[in-house]
Amino acid sequence: MGRTTVAIVKYEKPLESVRQAVEMSGGLDRLTGNSRVFLKPNIVFWTRATNFPKWGAITTSRVVQDMVVLLKERGVNDITIGEGMVTMSPKDRETPAHAFETLGYTKLAARFGVKCVSVMERPFRKVDLGDGVELSFNADILDCDFVVNLPAMKTHNQTVLSLGIKNLKGLLDLASRKKCHSMTPGRDLHFYVARLADRLPPMFTLLDGIYTLERGPSFDGRIRRSNLLVASADILSADLVGCRLLGHEPEKVPHLVHAAANRGRPLDLTDVMVVGRRIEEEASYHEHDFAYAVDEERSLPVPLAKEGLKGVFYRKYDLSMCTYCSGLNGLVLSAIRYAWKGEPWDKVEVLTGKAQKPTPGMNKTVLLGQCIWQANKDSPDIKEMIAIKGCPPRTEDLVQGLKQAGFEINPTLFENVDLLPGYFLPRYAGKPAFDEAFHRVD
Repeated sequence: MGRTTVAIVKYEKPLESVRQAVEMSGGLDRLTGNSRVFLKPNIVFWTRATNFPKWGAITTSRVVQDMVVLLKERGVNDITIGEGMVTMSPKDRETPAHAFETLGYTKLAARFGVKCVSVMERPFRKVDLGDGVELSFNADILDCDFVVNLPAMKTHNQTVLSLGIKNLKGLLDLASRKKCHSMTPGRDLHFYVARLADRLPPMFTLLDGIYTLERGPSFDGRIRRSNLLVASADILSADLVGCRLLGHEPEKVPHLVHAAANRGRPLDLTDVMVVGRRIEEEASYHEHDFAYAVDEERSLPVPLAKEGLKGVFYRKYDLSMCTYCSGLNGLVLSAIRYAWKGEPWDKVEVLTGKAQKPTPGMNKTVLLGQCIWQANKDSPDIKEMIAIKGCPPRTEDLVQGLKQAGFEINPTLFENVDLLPGYFLPRYAGKPAFDEAFHRVD
């Protein structure tokens, strides 16, 4: 097998920087003018209620627009922009439509004739990924001739990194996404993610690192202005280089280890030719995980433990917690933080995901979500069970259950949950590097 090419380009100028990345990588060389092209950005989260930090979490509209222009220059007229963003209600069509409008995709549709589709409103088809793995993918991408994959460049608190391969999880239906969070030995989240690109049409991957995100995947991470574009016609090669640029070694990223093994590829980049900027010049370590403090008085994220909270044992999430409950995880922790009045709680443990088991000796055990309730509803180690069922739980059930556990939480936090992301925006206010225009089409 010959060496694959990956281009590293500094973002300096609209259109021309993306053009340089495309040309140096040869990423569109196999494309013909009559191709049906599916363009997959990354919209990990959206709310209609407030403005929030999109940099690093969501693919810049700048890169999306530039790619559409370059495709049109090559005579491509059949272009679909599609994403399957997570909403609290699967029937919510207004939020995806609002995202497409705000990010300027509807302008691109009017200007260039592209189509915009919300994956959750479209058909799915089951795909055999080999080794007994079947997942249901969006039919539009399966029926296209060529994929342009445009992930935001970030670390991820479960998969270490979210780059080209991980971005494709947004093409799955709900049942398949939840299936990926299995805790079956040898078939966990890393195992499933590694296979997502294996049966898709030919693909060009451009990692959008104009902004990079530390402790992603969402708006509450630490955002950096990095001005990087990473491009390749080979998705694994793009991810291996992106991994190094984010300061991580590929052999320590489990889904990349799986993907390389599945393809008979080395992890050390010996079969990759990097052109443009050098990895050593541009690499910068991005943390991916949230540290927890665990002792006889608490189990909590370090910032909460430093504030002195005691008597609450909020076990750290694992790979089995799917996107829906993870979206509530930070909110529940924030509610508990604000409920702290200086008096220890009465040994209350909170369990999430599918696999955690109760600790004997706890006085109250909160089972947060349908999966963890199913796993522990008959456990003899639970003295007082507080089951907050649902997939994901309803906000009113969260409020009632947490109060039953002894947390005098403020219910307005849950009633106005859509406003919470806006509280992170002041971190970047007044800083010229964080420009709202990158997520608009003019």
